[in-house]
Amino acid sequence: MYKILKRQELNSTVTLMDIEAPLIAKKAQPGQFIILRVDADGERIPLTVAGTNPETGAVTIIFQIVGATTELLNHKQEGEYIQDFVGPLGKPTEVEGLKSVCVVGGGVGCAIALPVARKLHELGCKVTTIAGFRSKDIVILEKEFEECSDRMVKMSDDGTWGRHGLVTAALEDLLAEDANQFDEVIAIGPVIMMKFVCAVTKKYNVKTVISMNPIMIDGTGMCGGCRLTVGGETKFACVDGPDFDGHQVDFDEAMSRGAMYRPFELHKHEETCNLFKKEVQ
Repeated sequence: MYKILKRQELNSTVTLMDIEAPLIAKKAQPGQFIILRVDADGERIPLTVAGTNPETGAVTIIFQIVGATTELLNHKQEGEYIQDFVGPLGKPTEVEGLKSVCVVGGGVGCAIALPVARKLHELGCKVTTIAGFRSKDIVILEKEFEECSDRMVKMSDDGTWGRHGLVTAALEDLLAEDANQFDEVIAIGPVIMMKFVCAVTKKYNVKTVISMNPIMIDGTGMCGGCRLTVGGETKFACVDGPDFDGHQVDFDEAMSRGAMYRPFELHKHEETCNLFKKEVQ
């Protein structure tokens, strides 16, 4: 059992938790993830490590309430426990030797991008962050990104936070200004966002790394649920990734696979509401 040391609501649907897991806190690196179960009868879900504190043994996770398991997890309070917390899994993001990087985060993907930006900043890399959200009321981690970024560009779909528009527009402007200013672009967010980020960077021949978090079950490469096509070859996000060369990923296939269970998930929404005695609107 793993104790919840801290619980903080970042917005109406996104929650931060610190979990007491000292062995993971000592080993986990930016880009890696854990798999947890809320209780003995629960499903396994992957969540990227959003931060660690080896001194206190705390591992930070940030999750969006999108289904029954995240709803259950969100009902847990500080001092309570969750059943399983396994990791670190996956390969760390490769950051050594980079001098100037543009980190592009979209929505809750910013929670995954933050530890990468922090690590780059600690290594003396010049960090340009482009962060995008639908609107100001769902922005998360703004202060944290400002602290580890040499330059930060804020984008929102409706113009209520920073500049009006998509992250790809800001990225296009920067690359058009000087395509050689970045050693690499690291993009983390919705699959559709990463696809179009890669479309922009490919025009300017800028290496782009993306983080894939598809359906996972065991996290060891045995179930095959997280398979992707990268450069014409089958890869498993849990052991070969989650980071991949974005210019080699078959995004259309990944999006199609990600939508396979959408009708089932919509049906499960009703079960979630019944579970917590809420009336379905």
